[in-house]
Amino acid sequence: MGSTYVVRGIGVSPGRVVGPAVRLPDAVAEPPAGRRLPPGSDTGAAAERVAASAAAVRDELDAAAQAAEGDSAALLHATAAMAADPSLVADAQQRVRDEHLVPERAVWEAADAVAAELQLLGGYMAERVRDVTDVRDRLVAHLTGLQAPGVPVRPYPYVLVAPDLAPALTATLDPQRVLAVVTAAGGPTSHTAILARSRGIPAVVAAAGALDLAEGTQLLVDGAAGTVVPDPTDDAVRRVRARGAAPRTFDGDGRTADGHRVELLANVGDPADAQAAADAGAQGVGLFRTEFAFLDRTQAPDVDEQTAAYGRVLAAFAGRKVVVRTLDAGADKPLPFLHAAPEANPALGVRGLRVAQERPDVLEDQLTAIARAAAEHPGTTTWVMAPMVATVDETEAFVAACARHGLPTAGIMVEIPSAALLAGPLLAHAHFASIGTNDLTQYTMAADRLLGAVAGLSDAWQPAVLRLVEATALGGAAQARPVGVCGEAAADPALAVVLVGLGVTSLSMTPRALPDVAAVLAATDLATCRVLARRAADAASAADARAAVRAGLPVLDELGL
Repeated sequence: MGSTYVVRGIGVSPGRVVGPAVRLPDAVAEPPAGRRLPPGSDTGAAAERVAASAAAVRDELDAAAQAAEGDSAALLHATAAMAADPSLVADAQQRVRDEHLVPERAVWEAADAVAAELQLLGGYMAERVRDVTDVRDRLVAHLTGLQAPGVPVRPYPYVLVAPDLAPALTATLDPQRVLAVVTAAGGPTSHTAILARSRGIPAVVAAAGALDLAEGTQLLVDGAAGTVVPDPTDDAVRRVRARGAAPRTFDGDGRTADGHRVELLANVGDPADAQAAADAGAQGVGLFRTEFAFLDRTQAPDVDEQTAAYGRVLAAFAGRKVVVRTLDAGADKPLPFLHAAPEANPALGVRGLRVAQERPDVLEDQLTAIARAAAEHPGTTTWVMAPMVATVDETEAFVAACARHGLPTAGIMVEIPSAALLAGPLLAHAHFASIGTNDLTQYTMAADRLLGAVAGLSDAWQPAVLRLVEATALGGAAQARPVGVCGEAAADPALAVVLVGLGVTSLSMTPRALPDVAAVLAATDLATCRVLARRAADAASAADARAAVRAGLPVLDELGL
């Protein structure tokens, strides 16, 4: 018969699949408080077990990182480093020696102390609490001889159902084994969402009722619509599997059905991602994030190191365009050598271009390196843009700084509502704009993009966000300047249609999303894009906007999106 019951959440990674539900194992149990070593035990040997377990867990995570790519590898390496954090290990060892706690209890208490400190710092540091608890659980499991927490092993592909997923776990997901992910928590810009998209795994987050799905229940997951149907009909299963048998590719020519050109570009997080993006047919790079060169360091990289790193990306896109974003530090990406003191509200503090006011040398060195790399790769068109621009003065100053370094095409990120509302005046100076929908949504809706409790607001389908996208595109048109989108919204095929209809000229996304976005645009003429964009922007809610657009795009069902 099939079920009429539907679990609804937020679709964050498109695709339709069918498979049995498999629950993530329960978390590692907390060792009893006060559990101590027997009298006369060798506390030194017990303390050494902590260090040995930390090294073993680090090695396991590093090995997994070596087999991963891009964001997944970076997250695994970061979690591995946390597992071997000298301060965490030393604190746990001291608790063993001084309080005679069993190693697993000592690790638990030491990790909780670190987590409490991070929680107080807020912002990105508070988000790292999940990483700390992940490491804690892995250490305790290793010390007690239990199976490490992680992805369940089954002899068949399945849909993973969980309360939420730690970044290190999400980064290890094998798309051949995990057909889809359904979580009760999380939001559209959570690590789970971003990593699922990068690995091409359909995902639904913030799905109330997900934890009521029984192990083994057959699920039809729609990662674009945000629905999970238990016990689907045989006919629905056949349709999904038939569509999944025909993989799509992108021919490198983004266009609507009537030939309106839309640049389809890739987001690149480090040089290792560049060649894969180029091979996927991306028409260029719409967002080259340069933070990779600055992370996990005690000082900024020098000009020569930056020049070489940026050059590797430019080399992969010879004959195409690369948009380099200057350092976006602060908020959820703090750099200790740039931010001496914690901020009460980092998301509204010194981040992005604002860092240059306190450390102009960092921006100057970066522009010097970008200019040198561009000169070494003249076959690549190199554009530069600044994050977190809010005013005309900031825009003028950045464009002038780029010009001084011989970088003639300087643009701005539109992530703050003020920039969207002032797009015309800003683009009288900047040569282009790129909308970061993740942050624009966060600041428009006053909803922390990393907080699951407000995940329903953190949705780029919000009509208020779409109207700001429209305002930016109108400002660009008035100045004859291109306006792109490089936020996660660009990877949603249905939302891509809306963005084009609002006047956006390019879309930059995870390379895996290129074929689906290209296919939907190629099946939709510009007039339809504009009609659907108007319906979405005039809708009463994000859910209404999404539903109205999907109803007007039968191609989504035809393509299994």
